[in-house]
Amino acid sequence: MANYYSDHPELEFHLHHPLMKRIVELKERGYEDKDKFEDAPVDYEDAIENYKRILDITGDVAANVIEPNSESVDLEGPHLENGRMIYASKTVENMEATRKAGLWGISMPRRYGGLNLPNTTFSMLSEVIAAADAGFQNIWSLQSCIDTLYEFGSEEQREKYIPRICAGETMSMDLTEPDAGSDLQRVMLKATYSEKDGCWLLNGVKRFITNGDSDIHLVLARSEEGTHDGRGLSMFIYDKRQGGVDVRHIEHKLGIHGSPTCELTYKNAKAELCGSTRMGLIKYVMALMNGARLGIAAQSVGVEQEAYNEALAYAKERAQFGQKIIEFPAVYDMLSRMKAKLDAGRSLLYQTARYVDIYKALEDIARDRKLTPEERAELKKYTRLADAFTPLAKGMNSEYANQNAYDAISVHGGSGFIMEYKSQRLFRDARIFSIYEGTTQLQVVAAIRYITNGTCLSIIKEMLENAVAPELQALKDRVVPMVAKLEEAIDKVKAADNQTVLDFLARRLYEMTADIIMSLLILDDATRAPELFTKSANVYVRHAEAEVEGHCGFIRNFRPEDIEFYVAQQQASTEA
Repeated sequence: MANYYSDHPELEFHLHHPLMKRIVELKERGYEDKDKFEDAPVDYEDAIENYKRILDITGDVAANVIEPNSESVDLEGPHLENGRMIYASKTVENMEATRKAGLWGISMPRRYGGLNLPNTTFSMLSEVIAAADAGFQNIWSLQSCIDTLYEFGSEEQREKYIPRICAGETMSMDLTEPDAGSDLQRVMLKATYSEKDGCWLLNGVKRFITNGDSDIHLVLARSEEGTHDGRGLSMFIYDKRQGGVDVRHIEHKLGIHGSPTCELTYKNAKAELCGSTRMGLIKYVMALMNGARLGIAAQSVGVEQEAYNEALAYAKERAQFGQKIIEFPAVYDMLSRMKAKLDAGRSLLYQTARYVDIYKALEDIARDRKLTPEERAELKKYTRLADAFTPLAKGMNSEYANQNAYDAISVHGGSGFIMEYKSQRLFRDARIFSIYEGTTQLQVVAAIRYITNGTCLSIIKEMLENAVAPELQALKDRVVPMVAKLEEAIDKVKAADNQTVLDFLARRLYEMTADIIMSLLILDDATRAPELFTKSANVYVRHAEAEVEGHCGFIRNFRPEDIEFYVAQQQASTEA
C-alpha cells in the first residue's frame, strides 16, 4: 500500500539531522512531560520514533484518502449557501480522516491537548499532505495560526481556544482587504471597543481570506481611530460561534480549488484583543507570516515531489520511436533537474525549519524562566539564521514548484494538457505559491539586507568549512568560484550607492545566494547519505554554477544608466 512518507526515504533522512537532538531537548524541556502524559517521549530516541509514527500515519492518510479524493475536490470545490461556505464533500472526508488520525494541534503543548511536535516535523507533515492535495494542505496547515495565539494571547485565551484546535476545529488569518494586499498598512477594517458588550466590535470587509469561514479567526484591524499606518493596527480573535461575519463571495480560482478563498463582511462582530493594541502588524502579523511562509515552502516541496513522481512514472511508460521516452537525453535531463531542485529545495526547507525550531523553543522557555547567557547567544544566532533563510526557502521552493509542475507537463507532452492527467492540476495549484504569503519579489525584499550586509556570505563561508566526502571534493571546489562571483556582484551593487539599482538587481543577488547555499546543503546531504543525494548534488551544483555565472555576468556589465532602457520600454508599452 502506498505511503507518502515511507515511500520517500529522503524525509526520514532529514529527521535524523544532527541539530534534531538539540531541537528535541529544547522542545521536550528535559522530557518533563513523561510522567504526566502517556504519549510523551522518555528520551531522544523515543521522540524520534514518535515523530516517525505520526509521519507514517499521515503518509497513509495522504496516499489512501486525501490523494484519491483530490480530483473530486478539484472538480466540486466549496460553495456558498446563505452566507456560509460549504466544503466539497470529499474535503469533509479528508477533515474527518485527519481528525480521527489525531493530526490536529500538531505544535501545541500536551497540556492543551496538542502533540508538541517541532516545526521540522510539522513541515514534513505539511509536505506529505500537500503532495496528496495542495488545496487541502491549506485548510489543514492553517492550524498553525494557533502558534501566534499561543505566543501572544493570554493564558485564559490559550485555555479557551487551543484545545478546540487540537480537537480539529479550523483557523484562518484575516489580513488582506480590497485595498490592502501586500501593503497591509492600508488595512481599514474597524475595531471599536464597546463598553456595553464588554468586547471589541469589528466592522468592514476582508478579501482573499484562505479558509475564510473557519471556526476561529485571527483578524488584523484598525483599533486606533484617525491612524493610517501600521501603528494603528491590532490583532483580534474572532470566534465563529459569536456570529457577525458572513461570506459574501467565494473566489473562482485557477487552482487549489478545495481551499476556499473568501470575501468576508464583518458587521459588529464580537472579538477579543490578542496581545497589546498597536502591535498587530508590527509584531504579531510578522510572526504569523513567517510561520505561513515556512508552510508554503513545505507545500511547494510537496508539489515538487508529486510533479517529479508524475513525470518520472509517465516517462518510464511512454514509448516513442521504439523506445521509452526516459531514454531520450532531453527527457532525462529534464527529470534530473527536477529531482535536483526537489532535493536541494527540500534541504533548504528543513534547514530553515530547524533554525526556527531552536529559536522558537528558546523563546518559549524564556516565558517561564530567565535564559542563561549561552542560551541568549543561541537564541540570537538562530533567530538571525531563521530570518535570513525563511525568505529564501519560501521564494525558491515556490519557484521550483512552478518549474517542476511546468516540466511535468512537458514530459507528458500533449497528454499533460489534458484534464484527465494530474500534471495539469499540479501546474494550476502551484501557480499561487509564489504569490500568496508574500510574492517572490517580497521574499527578495525580506532577504536582500542579509545578502548585502554580509550575513549570508558569512553563513556561506562557515558552510564552506564543512568537510565533504572525498568523492564530492571536486564538486565542492566548483562552489568556491561561485562565492567569489557573489562577492563581486554584491560589491558592484553596493558601490553604485543607488537604491533603484539595488532594487533592480536584488533578485539576481537573491538567486545567486540561494543557489550557493543549496549547493552546499546538498553536498552535505550527499556526504551523509550518498545513496540518496550524490546524483542530485552533481546535477544541482552544475545548475547553480550556470545560474551564478549568468547573474554575475549581467551585474558585472551593468551600468546604472542601463535602467533607462527598461524604463523606456515600459513607458513605450504603456503608451501603446
